[in-house]
Amino acid sequence: MAFSCFYFLMLVLPISKSVYFQVPRFDSTTNDMVYIGDAAPSFGSVNFNSIVYCCRVGQALYKQRVPLWDSNSGQLSDFITHFSFAIDIEDFIPYGHGIAFFLAPVGFTSPLNSAAGFLGLFNSTTSDDPSQGPIVSVEFDSFSNQEWDPPFEHVGINRNSLSSVSYASWNASLHNKQTANCWVSYNSTTNNLSVFWTYEKNPNYQGNSNLSYRINLKEVLVSRVYYVLPSWVTIGITASTGQFMEKHTLQYWDFNSSLDITEESKTISQKVKLTVGITVPLGVISTVCILAYTIRSRFRKRQREEAAETINLTSINEDLEQGAAGPKRFSYRDLALATNNFTDDLKLGEGGFGCVYRGFLTRERRLVAVKKISKGSKQGKKEYITEVKIISSLRHRNLVQLIGWCHDENQFLLVYEFMPNGSLDSHLFGNMPPLAWGLRYKISLGLASALLYLHEEWEQCVIHRDIKSSNVMLDSGFNAKLGDFGLARFMDHELGPQTTGLAGTLGYMAPEYVRTGKASKESDVYSFGVVAIEICCGRKARDCIDDDSEMALVDWVRCLSKKGEILLAVDEELNQDYDEEQAKRLMMVGLWCAHADRRSRPSIRQAIQVLNFEADVPDLFMNEHVIEHHASNNQSSSSGDPYLTSSSINLGR
Repeated sequence: MAFSCFYFLMLVLPISKSVYFQVPRFDSTTNDMVYIGDAAPSFGSVNFNSIVYCCRVGQALYKQRVPLWDSNSGQLSDFITHFSFAIDIEDFIPYGHGIAFFLAPVGFTSPLNSAAGFLGLFNSTTSDDPSQGPIVSVEFDSFSNQEWDPPFEHVGINRNSLSSVSYASWNASLHNKQTANCWVSYNSTTNNLSVFWTYEKNPNYQGNSNLSYRINLKEVLVSRVYYVLPSWVTIGITASTGQFMEKHTLQYWDFNSSLDITEESKTISQKVKLTVGITVPLGVISTVCILAYTIRSRFRKRQREEAAETINLTSINEDLEQGAAGPKRFSYRDLALATNNFTDDLKLGEGGFGCVYRGFLTRERRLVAVKKISKGSKQGKKEYITEVKIISSLRHRNLVQLIGWCHDENQFLLVYEFMPNGSLDSHLFGNMPPLAWGLRYKISLGLASALLYLHEEWEQCVIHRDIKSSNVMLDSGFNAKLGDFGLARFMDHELGPQTTGLAGTLGYMAPEYVRTGKASKESDVYSFGVVAIEICCGRKARDCIDDDSEMALVDWVRCLSKKGEILLAVDEELNQDYDEEQAKRLMMVGLWCAHADRRSRPSIRQAIQVLNFEADVPDLFMNEHVIEHHASNNQSSSSGDPYLTSSSINLGR
């Protein structure tokens, strides 16, 4: 009976689907595409218009409608599209007009008289008029229309208008058959529409947007009124010429969205007819199902377990796809080939939840690092999901770039950009030549810059929770790149410490975090301070400097600083070849950040100001004699370090 009901519901309920397509070559057999106006496939590309006639429009549309947001939950889709195009001006001076990617309501048709600067999307009566539904587009405009364009050729993001709400200059010297690669991505969490383009050969999408704009695609503002883009839209690429001409060709196009939403495939009357039509056979089906249920009763437990596992994996997959607009999903086979089936010869390192391997992606022609989560590691899988969700949203020069992810055949893998110089700890504590002082100081500033971005410069505050030297990677230029976001958490900027559960590495964890399990920006700053001292001293945080007292690194440096002998802590491997003022600043900032009382620590921005010589080095022991005298009279007056209080810091918050 249960099976028959399920069968009935499958017949009458809506179906779900997301969209992915890739068209590496356009021809008459390409079923996914519809060509409008002058657009036509030719030798593997789409020619949008000829140069024989002026005022022409051509469009290439994806044949199926695309889900943009769920009308039940209101959830928006992430998407990313990549297309390659070329513009040939063929010695026309002046020339025009341009090419654009657009989203429009289903059923959109190019209006009459929409050539030239209207780009096939509007005409003189429909511009800024949502009568045919709002349109969002990204234009590559090669002709400056004085009525609405900036006074130069530009790339623009348009909101149901010819006038761009955000734009950037476009190099006109590149309009001579050179192939442009463009990526347009939308992050539904941040409502950020980003555009990245390049004329480089064999480009890789780096996610460094040339242009971006925050827009809620469900609420497109037009003439001070919000209009709703429908939950299903048409996507396409359009090009036009006017009195001045140029030739536009589309060479490649792919599109990937994350959202599965339901599409009503039956009208109410059809469902009623269908219900009546299956009422009679329903009884027969019920009888068969009851018999099948009896026969298979001994397998029910096993079936339930398999179903639960399938549901869990499906849920994980949906979470990852909805949270990763930029990175690419790889197959397990691709990554096995890239790493020679994960041979030990290519192993870069091994951690608590798996191993990291060097790999080479043949199709992308690039070296990568592949992190493979150990089978059966539930915590490893949880960190895998967290990392993809968080790091895929972040873009900064001092963060390790996540290139892709995979979970096929119950295998969980992450693909990162390859770091030729490995991790910071291998240089500080391994059997490698010592890092020069200039590189050490640059690495400290790079790590601080990454932390500033996470704490203050992104729309949400990100608490890393596991900042340590082994999670700081070094690229070919020894630039610091913070990685391993498996323990990271999103937080609101205004909130204080939040209970996240204790996680991290002893020696780098702030004392209040160990005590309460509440992570904060201040606990990350503490970890940064420890790493800064490690960089300067070339010693591990938990190394016991004095065997008799078991004094650890930070306490040892603090004692030397009190005596005015802090430079004795500098790494002996440097052979006195270092900048004394920088060394003092780095260690004093490290001590400041690693203060026992979180309220007395600086923000990471304040720490950067001191490291950049934009603020004075704080005299951490300026009032020590006052504090010690006060402590002798009232031992309960100090809750933190007996020789460091917030009043001794000469930088305001």
